[in-house]
Amino acid sequence: MTRSRASAKAAGARFERLIADALARHVDDRIDRRVRTGAKDCGDIAGLRLSDGSKVVAELKDYGGTLKVGPWLNEAAKERINDDALASIVVAKRRGTTNPLDQIVFCTLADLIAIITHHRPEETQP
Repeated sequence: MTRSRASAKAAGARFERLIADALARHVDDRIDRRVRTGAKDCGDIAGLRLSDGSKVVAELKDYGGTLKVGPWLNEAAKERINDDALASIVVAKRRGTTNPLDQIVFCTLADLIAIITHHRPEETQP
């Protein structure tokens, strides 16, 4: 059975609420779902910051099939730039569990380095 646009949007909103609530409970109680901002999307979660105050953009995906890692990372990277954030992550729904702490998180190595060191590495080609 395929999803309608309305059911996909509702599932996405529920997933965003689930993840925002878990992050608020375990990281910082100021974290919440982000209000939609139009063309200059800044991710799905507001208030996610590193210990030094640097912003981290989170793009959330309650997908219905195959993981689209490349396109989702590209989307998160654009949102990182829009939000003037240090790093971006993607949180994807893991099928078979509704526990927010069991969901999948992925990012680029540059984003991981930024999260660990609080500094974005130089964007150079090998």
